[in-house]
Amino acid sequence: MAEMRGEQFRFTRVLSSRTLRWGFGIPAAVAAVLFFASFVLDEPLRGITEAKLNRDLKGYSVRLPALHVQLLDLSVSLKEMTVVQQAHPDPPVASFPRLKASIHWSGLLAGKLVAEFRLDKPKININLLQLRSEVDNTVPLKERGWQQAVEDIYPLKINSLKINDANISYIGDDQKRPLILSNFNLHAKNIRNVNLPDKIYPSSFHLDTAIFGTGQGRIDGAANFLAKPLPGIKGRIMLEKVPVDYFNTAIPDSNFSIHGGLLSASGDAEFAPTVKIAHLEKLEIQGMTIDYTHSLRTAAVEKKRVVAAGKKARELTNRPGILLTADQVNLTGCTIGMVNKAARNPYRIYLSDTDLHAKNFSNQSARGTAQVKLAGKFMGSGMTTATADIRPKKAGSDLDLYLKIDESQLTAMNNVLLSYGDFDVSAGVFSLVTELHITDGAISGYIKPFFKDMDVYDRRKDMARGVSHQMYEMLIGGVATLLENRSHQEVATRVDIKGAVGNPETSTLQIVVELVRNAFFKAMLPSFEKR
Repeated sequence: MAEMRGEQFRFTRVLSSRTLRWGFGIPAAVAAVLFFASFVLDEPLRGITEAKLNRDLKGYSVRLPALHVQLLDLSVSLKEMTVVQQAHPDPPVASFPRLKASIHWSGLLAGKLVAEFRLDKPKININLLQLRSEVDNTVPLKERGWQQAVEDIYPLKINSLKINDANISYIGDDQKRPLILSNFNLHAKNIRNVNLPDKIYPSSFHLDTAIFGTGQGRIDGAANFLAKPLPGIKGRIMLEKVPVDYFNTAIPDSNFSIHGGLLSASGDAEFAPTVKIAHLEKLEIQGMTIDYTHSLRTAAVEKKRVVAAGKKARELTNRPGILLTADQVNLTGCTIGMVNKAARNPYRIYLSDTDLHAKNFSNQSARGTAQVKLAGKFMGSGMTTATADIRPKKAGSDLDLYLKIDESQLTAMNNVLLSYGDFDVSAGVFSLVTELHITDGAISGYIKPFFKDMDVYDRRKDMARGVSHQMYEMLIGGVATLLENRSHQEVATRVDIKGAVGNPETSTLQIVVELVRNAFFKAMLPSFEKR
């Protein structure tokens, strides 16, 4: 009896040992076969995938040197893949050192067979020629094969996307200063709404990047990438120390030129089929110099831009479903100028050491009055202060503006005087007071400049000019002396401003600027007829 029990124990132990070996051995053998089979399949799949990509993409070519398929976890890795635009192949539009696509296992647990894509250190390079070629392409974007190309890489829909340490660059007219987003990281989850499908924004995403070297940007938000007719997105945006002058590359034909300056901003935005909200909590720019240049060559284009901007502003004002707000906008230590190259003597008018503080801007009149306060130095010397209240209206904003310039050196404006009065000065100071009101499409106000200690004729400086011009300058100087207020030793004039700004075909800003400009020079350049 004891011997029978012993034999039974030995048989059970042998059977258990064999079962254990088979239980581990078979899966291990299958894994080994799949592992080695993966390497056998690499080259055939590489060729097939490269051929499919080149077949489906319109206007682009793909080179795929290496591919590795892993049958154990049903993943595929593409290595050193490059994409070039056929019209302008140098440099490549994109390069991917490693792109891995696999099953998104957490999605599988939710009952959905979806994919996860991971891109490590990709590089995106776009130059102006490539961008123009893309813009001129008559084939609609959805028909250029990009979506099919993604399915060529992996047949499942993407539910999770990770981009690690990407580099995105754009080279415009200034090839020495490309726009670069470096250390670009993006993680978007639940893209196919596998989880939380009943939420308005079931997907989440995070983005952070270095901007133009010293700047930093960050976006945290949620989205519904499957919303119709357009995806919905909502997020919070943070920008820090972004170099502003790099935007010269992005807006080369805008007539604006920017030098220096750092931008920081915070706010949130929501863009969906039924709502569009942009809320800027705070924007600060420090140390920027910005000039707007007017020339005969660009005059017609400038006029069209102003008209288009005015039209767009009217379209957005009080428009239901669109809310644009800016709580605070601050410029600190900036210089703001206007260059007129179309004048007889080209000149630049500017405001230096400018501190501007604006608050409560909105496209909705229900949000109340926007307020602006400004302090600076006109032409680098005249202390300048201004306040403005702006009330948005559909037909054009109402405005109350008060501005004062105190004792700016008049010699800094010689090119202006030469252009409009054909004389210059050797000494003197200039001051100005103006008040401007726009209500229901009608503008009213005045400009009152003051000239003090003005010397027009300088025998040594004007010797080289003709006798007739010397006599003209002596006459101007004599009139100024005769008209001086003896107690204050200053010449003062005043020009009233009146007009209508309600022309629907013309920008309100354009009309106001023209009225003020004409009144400014009419008041500033006195003649006998005006006296």
